[in-house]
This record gives sequence, structure tokens and C-alpha cells, in this order.
Amino acid sequence: MSTLIVAALAAAAVGWLLISSNDLFYRISPLPWTGAGVLAVLTIAEAYLAQNTSARIQRKPGALPVQPLAVARFAALAKASSLVGALSAGFSAGLLIWLLLEPTDEAGSSVPVAATTLVAAIALISAALWLERSCRVPDRPEREGDDSDRPTGRH
Repeated sequence: MSTLIVAALAAAAVGWLLISSNDLFYRISPLPWTGAGVLAVLTIAEAYLAQNTSARIQRKPGALPVQPLAVARFAALAKASSLVGALSAGFSAGLLIWLLLEPTDEAGSSVPVAATTLVAAIALISAALWLERSCRVPDRPEREGDDSDRPTGRH
């Protein structure tokens, strides 16, 4: 979790510096909605995977068994997505703060895009962490009277 916080803070600083120097914002204005859309689609996909994987690992009734390699791939996807979400959230936060402090109408009209992208990035982080948690193997309940650990007396 601390890695995600550091990545978000670093991305916020980089976003702030890039936008505030060289009047970069006015060259790319208006901000596109595609970033928020892509993050939202990834969030929905990972939330679905998290719910489905959790049910399959816990062997709930009606859930098919899950392949161990698929779980490892989902865990890798979750790790990568949480980092992408943290970087996107940090950059969007830095941009949003700059836009809120900039007195122009052009900056004000881009605030909804930056805010939506920030919310979508935070949602992606949440879904990715949920997917990562869903990939854990559940603890086995202790069985009473289980003699499997007892030596058999055979050598």
C-alpha cells in the first residue's frame, strides 16, 4: 500500500510540474474523456474478475473450479492495475489542483474531466486491491480428530 501512496504522490508532483511549466495545459486543452473511460472499463472488468475468482476459490455452489495459473495471472494483473491506478490518480490530482487554482475559463471547463479521471483511478485501485485479495488461498479450517500428522509407525 505504501508503494501505491508514494507512486501517487510522485505522479501528482510530476503532473503539477508538467502542467504548470511551459503552459503545457493550453497546448493540450481541452482534456480528453478517454482516460476516465478506459479506467472505468478496467475497473468494471477487475471487479467482475474479483467477484468471480473469489467465488471459485472458495468453491461456492455452482462455481466452477479455477485454474491455479489463471489465479496467478489475475494477481499479476491486479498488481499492475493498482500501480497504474495510483499513477493515474496522482497525476489527475496534481492536474485537478492546478486547474482549481488557475483562474481561466479554459481551466475551469476541464475540471470535470480531471475530477472524473481521479474518481475512476481511485475506483481502479479499489477493484485491483479487491482482485488481489480474491486471489488468496483461503485458510483451511482445523479438523478435529485428524490423525494425518501422526506417525504411522512404519519406517
